[in-house]
Amino acid sequence: MPSSKICRRSFLFLGGAALAYGLTLALPVTAQPVQVKKGKVNGISFYQTIIDLTDPNTFMTIGLANNATFANTMQKTSGDEEFNNLVARHRAAVIANGTFFAKNAQKTVMGNMVAEGRFLKYSQWENFGTTLGLRVGNQPEMVTARVDGKPQWHQHWFSITCGPRLLRQGEIWLQPTIEGFKDPAVLGTGARTAIGFPVDGKKLFLVNFDIALNLQQEAQAMKAIGCYEAMNLDGGASKALAANGKILVPAGRPLTNVIVVYDTKNPAPRTLQQAWVRFQKGNRSALAGG
Repeated sequence: MPSSKICRRSFLFLGGAALAYGLTLALPVTAQPVQVKKGKVNGISFYQTIIDLTDPNTFMTIGLANNATFANTMQKTSGDEEFNNLVARHRAAVIANGTFFAKNAQKTVMGNMVAEGRFLKYSQWENFGTTLGLRVGNQPEMVTARVDGKPQWHQHWFSITCGPRLLRQGEIWLQPTIEGFKDPAVLGTGARTAIGFPVDGKKLFLVNFDIALNLQQEAQAMKAIGCYEAMNLDGGASKALAANGKILVPAGRPLTNVIVVYDTKNPAPRTLQQAWVRFQKGNRSALAGG
């Protein structure tokens, strides 16, 4: 009997029906949907997390310090938290540093954020940086607001805004000034992490570089790895990575936000999975102001 590929959304609904009626789904055995491995390109070594966006057990979200419901703003803050505490609480396949945050008392987080189909932070005035968003079915997109217009937030299951952008449609694209970046620590040479995806949009590559790089070197490396779109994430003392509960790269300071990835071996909380199903059905009432 010829096999047919079952898409993520179909699997979720068909899988639920099968359980309800006591049936068994015969699915092909696939590789682990979230893998972390060491790599080297252009003489630069790194940890590469490969995230299969088509796998029904892959779920991405954002974890906030001290289990906060909303990201830090000037008006309200939950502070920061040690990376090892964030790792222990989320019990995920992979946890990595997310976007920038200020050194002020509020530890203000940069950019708008969406997780589980709802805003963790929204300001209509923020239009700097680049946003990685996951739409229905975990379809990725990368949007630079000052060039492409603001993202369609209500279409995002997951969004994180950072930057500068490194690749655009397969070519190196470095316009940090246009994006609104001025900090020498971002524009110079430093510890780097980046995220991107290939042209088919079926995977995400989260890369944690071992040596200090400038933006040009980082962009060249992400292109060589196979990215079609890519952007820089927070780095420096914020650079951090854990896989299966083991810290591979310890953070040099407490963090305000982290990228959290669940998979088959490290399943997402039931509430997150339920939120995913609601989002696929078009229930996006939790997103306001988009």
